[in-house]
This record gives sequence, structure tokens and C-alpha cells, in this order.
Amino acid sequence: MPKRTRFTTWRTLVTAAVATLTAAFLTPAAAQAAPRESESVYSYAHAIRESVWVDTGLDADGDGRGDRVAADIVRPAEPARQGRKVPVIMDASPYYSCCGRGNESQRKTYDAHGRVVQMPLFYDNYFVPRGYAFVGVDLSGTNRSDGCVDVGGRFEIQSAKAVVDWLNGRARAYTGRTGGTPVKAGWTNGRTGMIGKSWDGTIANGVAATGVKGLKTIVPISAISSWYDYYFAEGAPLYDGGPDELAGYVESTGAQAHCAAVREKLADGSPPSGDWTPLWTERDYVQDADEVRASVFLVHGMQDLNVRTRHVGQWWDALARNGVERKIWLSQTGHVDPFDFRRGAWVDTLHRWFDHELLGYDNGVDREPMADIERHPDQWVTSAAWPPHGTRAAVLRPAAGDRAGVGTLGLRPAAGTETFTDDPRLSETDWAAHVTTSTPEKAGFLTVPLSHAVRLSGSSRVTVTATPTTTSAHLSAVLVDIGPDTIRDYADRAEGIATLTDRTCWGESTAGDSACFKKTEAKTAAVDYTVVSRGWADLGHHAWPADGVPLVPGRAYTITLDLAATDHVVPAGHRLALIIAGTDKDLIDPPSTTPTLTVDLSRTTAKVPLVGGAAAFGRATSGSAAAPEPTVLDGLRAPRAVRHVPAD
Repeated sequence: MPKRTRFTTWRTLVTAAVATLTAAFLTPAAAQAAPRESESVYSYAHAIRESVWVDTGLDADGDGRGDRVAADIVRPAEPARQGRKVPVIMDASPYYSCCGRGNESQRKTYDAHGRVVQMPLFYDNYFVPRGYAFVGVDLSGTNRSDGCVDVGGRFEIQSAKAVVDWLNGRARAYTGRTGGTPVKAGWTNGRTGMIGKSWDGTIANGVAATGVKGLKTIVPISAISSWYDYYFAEGAPLYDGGPDELAGYVESTGAQAHCAAVREKLADGSPPSGDWTPLWTERDYVQDADEVRASVFLVHGMQDLNVRTRHVGQWWDALARNGVERKIWLSQTGHVDPFDFRRGAWVDTLHRWFDHELLGYDNGVDREPMADIERHPDQWVTSAAWPPHGTRAAVLRPAAGDRAGVGTLGLRPAAGTETFTDDPRLSETDWAAHVTTSTPEKAGFLTVPLSHAVRLSGSSRVTVTATPTTTSAHLSAVLVDIGPDTIRDYADRAEGIATLTDRTCWGESTAGDSACFKKTEAKTAAVDYTVVSRGWADLGHHAWPADGVPLVPGRAYTITLDLAATDHVVPAGHRLALIIAGTDKDLIDPPSTTPTLTVDLSRTTAKVPLVGGAAAFGRATSGSAAAPEPTVLDGLRAPRAVRHVPAD
């Protein structure tokens, strides 16, 4: 049954019950006033702070003792005294002790009795006074939990799922990491929402994909939907490293001492060849989207080069196919939390989302536009559906021009070839800056200046037929908006924001846990071009991602590159460009050889999702224009090498 149907049924029952009770005890006017927003009425200073250790049913470290994961809880005291149960907001994270959460890298702190004093981020400060409990879970193998880190695998997903089960009376928990008194979660109604950025949001995706009962909504921010796609793009390595290194980065001291066998399995199961293995199947949540019962409020930066937006497109599309209730925000930032790029609107929207999904309040958030998109820095538009109704794939075809490597992009089939030589020293910014100039490392294809704006919305696919001169080759395909604009500086270290010194407060504070956080503002740059979307592939994986093979020099191969999901308007007067090249410096690793590739233009296409489809593109490009004059365009600095940690 689709999520919307399930939730509407539950909400209807709750609304009916409330109406019956209020009609019995209140005046007719008051009986009509159903609650629409939870209010700050409970004491945060006197909230109950406790820790439990939940039995996961696993023994990841092989010590012969069942693993327990630590769950630190902050919940209002008054509802329990009044005999009322509260819903839960939960963030399961590997970062609570090793690395910190949020823009200010906050960590959990504890008092002398082991009770949590500071819970990172604003969730507990804001929502506990409004009648929610907040639960911060240390993932398996981190901080105060047993077990091992297996980077999105069974141990981590089960360690978080076990807490949801305990909140719903299906799992055991204790007052201590060893021994201890059994404890039940009698204070909650079991209705749980998971939230988190990056790895935390990834765990929310994974737990939702188990179909666990009681998980009513997830809010994944900059989250992974398939771990293979975090490390590889169609066989091309995105980073020099693997999940075994990532596990070692976040493990507790105890886990580092006892989990060598797990790290070894991670290394063996993730070969640098980029082949698909059972390890990746276990960590592919997209394949289990049909199990998702929870609604999904997804947030991602369209210029996130850490957790790249391919994760958005494939997860969103799979959820849509399975009728999952969903909402999305897409910003111009990189790997940034919405609390730091749209703070006031974010807190308000998240508040109403949780009130609707966990308390059953009919506040209208489910009837608002599905998508919020940052069109320009701090300028947002909405879309009733995403991608918008009327979005269709337009098949665009590159053609040779008057100058080598500077061609045209249109709807008509073309013949001929273009040739380039991989240069691992250069990146997409170098290619885009010289897109109107013949250079040996890329082939660029440009539309005429558009007479009407065109809107790209969704995920593009570029199919390339290329003949290499060596036994290995990597390919990049990049869509670029050629024209002046002011955008967020996502290539800056802070990825599109600047942190200020003054603070704003969101919720209630204690001496050990402040609700006040440093303000931020957009960091922008004026540019002559904007990279809209990009994708990569290893040509040796042309036949099947599970099995890369050496190439035969002189033989033509065809491969399709999946580009990152985006939503971008190319204004009238701008050009849309497609660039095909080799290694995208600092975004993929180079191949073992340095190939020259000849692209067969008659067998190369770009399927681009456009509002209005091919007809809209045809109208916008119906004019004629001379080839652009060779010039060097200004853009952002080259993407920096991103440390391979999906964190803040």
C-alpha cells in the first residue's frame, strides 16, 4: 500500500478521535480548533536524560558476546508524568565522538554518571520542548557502542534498526553496556523519524529500505543511496581509497583493536578495479526501495562533490516508482546542511514536517509544492512536482564544427568524429574555460544562443562511442551553461557558505548544551559559465559493471554515462554545452595508460530531461549564429580533492 494511503488513514483516525473528545468536553467553537503546530511548552532544563544499550542480535567483532549499541536519550519529563507517550526524532551517527556534527563540529559530552550533557545540533533543543524525544545513536563500532564499522553494511543498518525495534517494543535494551537492568521504552508511542546529514542520512536511507515498522519518516541530507556510487562511477574510481580506510577513520579504540577481520573483508570486497561485488549489493539501498514504508524529505546540494547527486536521482526515482510520499530541497551548495544555507525556512519546514508525520497534525505541509529549488543564491522557487510535469528527455546530438574540438549541439543526427587525448592534469573547469577554443584534451559542443530559457530537471544520460589507442580509458561528460551569472562558490572550502561570528538561537539551552549557533551567509562568485551536471565512466566497464576488461586498441566501444541529477535553467542568450573528455582531475582517478580517444559522433547522444522536451529545445535553438569566437571564460577554481569521508 502506498505510504500516502497508510498515513492518511492513520491521520484520519487520529483527527476523528480528537474531534470526538473535544466535541464532548469543549464548546462548539473550541471543538473545531484542531492543533496545527506543536508548541514549546515543556522544560528542556528538566528533561530526562538517559542512556540505554540496545541488543542488536549480532556479534560483529566475534568476541562471543552479543553487540549492544548506545542510544542517548533526551525527552520531556512532563508527558510521562501525565501518562502520555511521545514520538521520537533519531539521528544514528558514527561521528558523535571522532569527528563532530554540524558546522561547528559538535561532539557528545557526558556528565560523571555517563548521561549525555551536550547533544550535537539543534534537534533536541528545539523539539524536546515541543513534545518529542530525541535519540542519538552511536553506530556499531563507534563511541560507546559494541561491534564493528562496516560502512553502510548489515552491522550498521541493524544497529540503527534495532533501536527503532526497541522503541516499538520488539527488541531488548539495558541500562549498561554489559549486564545492567532490562529497560523498556514505555514513554514513547514508537512513531519514529530518522534524520541526518551524509553518513547519518545514509543510515536513515538504509534503515528505511528494511521496511522496519514504526519508522514513519526519514530526512536524509546529502546522503548516499548506494555505496558503490560513492566510490565508483561506472567502474571509474572517484577516490584513491576504499571502505576499509573509512571504517578505520571513525572506529572507536576498542573497535580498532577487535575489528581487523571486518576491515579486511571490506578491503577484499571492494577491489580497486571498480567491479561490482556482493559487498556493493549489500550496500545498495535503491534495490530495496520497494520495502520503504516511511515518507522521505530529501535535501541535497546540486554541487555536492562529496556525496554526488547521482545518489539523489536514483533514490528519488526509485521511491517515486514505489509510491513513497516524498519532498525535496535542492540547493546551489556543495556538501552543506540546510541549517547553514536556509536556516529559518528549514527549521520551520522541518517542524511542520515532523508535526505532520509523527504527531498527525493536518498542517498542510503535505499539500505544499513537492520541491524547493535554489535558482540563485538565497533565491528559491517551488515546483508542484519534481521533476515538473511535462519533463521529457530530449535527445541532443553533437556535431563537428569548423574548428577541431569545437562543435555544435542540436537535435539533428550528425556524422564525423572528434579526437582528444586524456590529460589527467586538467579538470572540468579547464575544459569549460576553453570550450570555445581548440585544445587537445577535450571535445566541446555548443548550442546557438538560446532564444528562450530551457529548464533541465532530473538526471541526464550521455552515450558515447569511442575508440581508444590504449588498453584503458576513462571518460567524463559535462553539461555547462555558457553565460554570465552569480552563483554560490561551491568550490570554496566551505562549499558555498561563509560562517559569521554572531549567533541565532533555535530552542532552549542549558549550561552544557547551547541552542545558539553561528550564523552563515551565501558565499558567491561571478562567473562566465556554470557546470550544471557531470558524469564519469571507465570504458573497460562498457559491457557490465560487474566485470571490467582491458580494451583492445583500435576497437570502438559504446558506454552510457549517468550524469548527476540537477535542476537548472539556462537563460535566454546563454548557450548549453556538452563536453566529452578523459580524466576529470580530482573528481576521478586517471586510468593506467594515457589514451587518445576518437569519438564517433553518429553514435553519441545526450538524453537531457527538459521541461517541454525536444519541442522546447527546438524552439529555443531555432535561430542561427556564427560559431563563438575563441576566448577564455572565467569560472570557479578547480574542484579541490575531497577527503574521502562523507561528513561535515
